Amino acid sequence: MKTKLFFGLFLIVCSLRAQEPVRAFWLTNVVSDAMFTAEGLDEVIEDCETYAFNTIYVVGWNRGYTQYQSALMGKTFGTPVDPQFENFDPIQYLIDHARPKGIRVILWFEFGFSYRYQDEGNPALEARRPEWIALNKEGNPAEKNGFYWWNALDTEVQDFLIDLIAEAVIKYEIDGIQGDDRLPAMPTLAGYNEQNLQRFEAAHSYVPIEDKDSTWVQWRANQLTHFLGRLYQKVKTLNPALTVSLSPSIYPWSQNEYLQDWPAWVKHGWVDELLPQVYRYDFDNYQKTLQNNVLHFLTEQQQERLFPGILLRVGDYYAEPELLRQCIELNRSLGIDGESFFYYEGIEKRKEFFKKYAQRY
Repeated sequence: MKTKLFFGLFLIVCSLRAQEPVRAFWLTNVVSDAMFTAEGLDEVIEDCETYAFNTIYVVGWNRGYTQYQSALMGKTFGTPVDPQFENFDPIQYLIDHARPKGIRVILWFEFGFSYRYQDEGNPALEARRPEWIALNKEGNPAEKNGFYWWNALDTEVQDFLIDLIAEAVIKYEIDGIQGDDRLPAMPTLAGYNEQNLQRFEAAHSYVPIEDKDSTWVQWRANQLTHFLGRLYQKVKTLNPALTVSLSPSIYPWSQNEYLQDWPAWVKHGWVDELLPQVYRYDFDNYQKTLQNNVLHFLTEQQQERLFPGILLRVGDYYAEPELLRQCIELNRSLGIDGESFFYYEGIEKRKEFFKKYAQRY
């Protein structure tokens, strides 16, 4: 009883403390070569030191593969590691070489409840666990914008992801884990699996037929919120010092489209670090979105954990230095002391800007 009380008080203290400013970027294994060699990661670490970044969100779960050796993936699907990383462990390399320099390494479970993007994925996931696939109301595999989804309301699916993350927490001396717009998430067009419909009907006395039925949306969102609570508690039980970082889409769009009720996550205290994806191509929209769709839903105390995501690069697009400067100055004027950039490969193109960025710290 005393142990439980102490643990509970510890979590309260952790949730109330002011978060250290985050200066970060996302590091991917797609449209980027940095993760594949020691030389590439040495350059990443050097850039952290040059430009005063203190956090790397490094991908560890992408397109149905782990970017590290996973016994659970091997047992469940026969694919213990992404074939590209059979002979090199980028996670361990960053732990060994970045953390001693004061750079946090947070393992990013990018794909969350999504198992495939278009034709790019691990075929073993569908072959070995077809019952895990989320269905749309036509009874077909749920797909949105090229992403295919597991049934995120299925207890077996949820348990698998919790176990996968727990395995990594035990395996590596990381500083935390991160979910994004796919963890926890599922598109509102998904979830029409029979067991979900039966549970919903038992609670509400009707079977939903519309994706955006408000009761149906909230019920599914609540299931994902409950899942996050279980995940948070599992991570903190294994290591109370680890950071649970979340980078959802913008609210209320996040809930209406992907069942992400992140104001509820924050209210429950299940977010140590909140990085909403305020990905906008002009300053006016960045300002409006940050104020109306982020700050509006956070108390002053909760804002201490807020570090907005800023779009640096996507495809051939690179954010202009003036836009980056305006966004960061707005953050500071609002008392927001840090941010994260999507994604690493845009830094070289804007190195003159980031030299000035580094001088602020």
